[in-house]
Amino acid sequence: MNVVLIGFRGSGKTTVGRALAERLGREFIDTDDCIERQAAMSIRDLFERHGESHFRSLESQAIAELAKLDGKVIATGGGAVLKYQNMQLFKRAGARTFFLQVGAETAQERIQADASSRQRRPALTDQDPAAEIRKLIAFRHPYYLQAADHVISAEGRKVEEIVDEILRILKEHHVEEKDDRDAAPA
Repeated sequence: MNVVLIGFRGSGKTTVGRALAERLGREFIDTDDCIERQAAMSIRDLFERHGESHFRSLESQAIAELAKLDGKVIATGGGAVLKYQNMQLFKRAGARTFFLQVGAETAQERIQADASSRQRRPALTDQDPAAEIRKLIAFRHPYYLQAADHVISAEGRKVEEIVDEILRILKEHHVEEKDDRDAAPA
């Protein structure tokens, strides 16, 4: 069973995903990284050269491949939920989907603080960043809720608190974290 993290840019999907994968002893996969490797260019360059629809097509292809895997922690792009079939592929494969929810102010602060994200990811509208974030979060919120098995507040919380909450929920569904006592001695 895969664990899939969804949410707006800056919600912590990659950071939480890496920490969660470590605790579960699983591989972490970021769909945006998969797309960038496949296209041999950044998401920003993909948008500029080929447009959003081409990017969304590559995103759907990546998700279709990732949904075939098992036992991974997968972080999707913020807009992956906009295509119903993307999330259905994960659901049909038995994945548990967690929506990491943050407000517009938090998302904007995190995006501004992350220089690599600003360089790799394009603006999606011609509005100022604060207005764009508010508009897109409001628009996407019902899609996130529809796709999610669980909603996790990532607002004002430490990564470990979020990971602990996800692990608690997974344990209720009989998914256990890695036991370091079973690891081979160094």
